[in-house]
Amino acid sequence: MTAIVLSAAERKQKRAEAHHLDPVVAIGHDGATAAVRREIGAALDAHGLVKLRVFSDDRAAREALLGELSDALGAAPVQHIGKLLVLWRPPAEKSKAPKEDRLPGPKTVKVIKFSKSGNHRPQIKKVKVLGNMRLAAGGTLKRARRRSASIKKSAQQS
Repeated sequence: MTAIVLSAAERKQKRAEAHHLDPVVAIGHDGATAAVRREIGAALDAHGLVKLRVFSDDRAAREALLGELSDALGAAPVQHIGKLLVLWRPPAEKSKAPKEDRLPGPKTVKVIKFSKSGNHRPQIKKVKVLGNMRLAAGGTLKRARRRSASIKKSAQQS
């Protein structure tokens, strides 16, 4: 894979986004082993923007490591400051398959009751309405009644 190239403005924006992040992966004296690369790839898949800490005193080696990791993982090198490296890769598109047998879930509804005298504040409460319930006029919940079959249908079924 080849590294992604960012413009100066995009790199500046990514540096600002990465400022508050903590290092996700620490690279020791063994360097970027296969296991470390897998962890960095997983972190890039999960977050998109990751900060790495390198425990090496050689600046040129850290610079080479940044270029090597960005090429190998298909990421953009964002920043190298001290012993911290920042990489960015656009997140992969996640698609969810819709479930056909899914029923509507519970809904949270706000019920506002105004006071009879105009001097008090209205009471606001949140109510969870399940699929078999309905909200009555007074703000109370009522369960839906089962509809009885008509006389004609019940005679046909038996």
